[in-house]
Amino acid sequence: MPGVGPVGRIRVLVVDDHRIFAESLAAALAAEPDVDVSAAGSGAAAQRCLERAASDGRRYDVLLVDADLGTTSAMGVRMMGTPKAAPLGAADGGAAGLDGIALVERVRSEHPATRTVVLAERDDARRAARALQAGASGWVAKDCSLSRLLAVMRGVLRDETHLPPALLTGVLRELTAARRHRTESERLVESLTPREQEVLRCMVAGLGRKAVAERLYLSPHTVRTHMQNVLGKLGVHSTLAAVALARRAGVPPVDGEGGRVGSAAPVQHA
Repeated sequence: MPGVGPVGRIRVLVVDDHRIFAESLAAALAAEPDVDVSAAGSGAAAQRCLERAASDGRRYDVLLVDADLGTTSAMGVRMMGTPKAAPLGAADGGAAGLDGIALVERVRSEHPATRTVVLAERDDARRAARALQAGASGWVAKDCSLSRLLAVMRGVLRDETHLPPALLTGVLRELTAARRHRTESERLVESLTPREQEVLRCMVAGLGRKAVAERLYLSPHTVRTHMQNVLGKLGVHSTLAAVALARRAGVPPVDGEGGRVGSAAPVQHA
């Protein structure tokens, strides 16, 4: 199994803010002869584990992420399955963190070699589709058997995608609808002028009218006109709706520089 930990061992991180469940699952997995497992109680704690493991050259192979992961519980991190393992993280202390789907997306971006499997208390085609779009390789019921979970873990390491059979039709329907909406959103965004697209990217970044005016060296009145044109062409009635449509179309926010680049640029009215 290429890319798996030393001597074919699978390194697993369980991320769940229900301590009893996380510790019980970690203990069950640790009984497997080829599995090393850790547990984290929040998205923030999981990120620290991932970063520490990557810097030590011992990246995780699989993340098991709670679909309903919250941000208020702090379980910390403990190692199981290796006799003298040191902790890979500390308690989260109630710090703000990521929900389950956001964590999946972050892992895909920052740790692309790590596979994620979402653990869910109930089947939900829409959320399962969102998880797959975010980068998950599987969606598994929390009450599934240990043998089933192990089969899914080993399957995703072979680049397989795993879903409960009962969810397949619903997930395919959701993914098809999402693609259709994305295509329509892309068409609407392409109808904007280059300047309107710049303004839309600023809106996606959360910039207000004054900040957009400063960034693009336009007058606030001109920015207001561009924003009205953007809403009209996109067929929406609010900035929030425009931003949601832009995100579906894959429109990125402006970079993080913000504000004026210099003080000598004239204010434009076009």
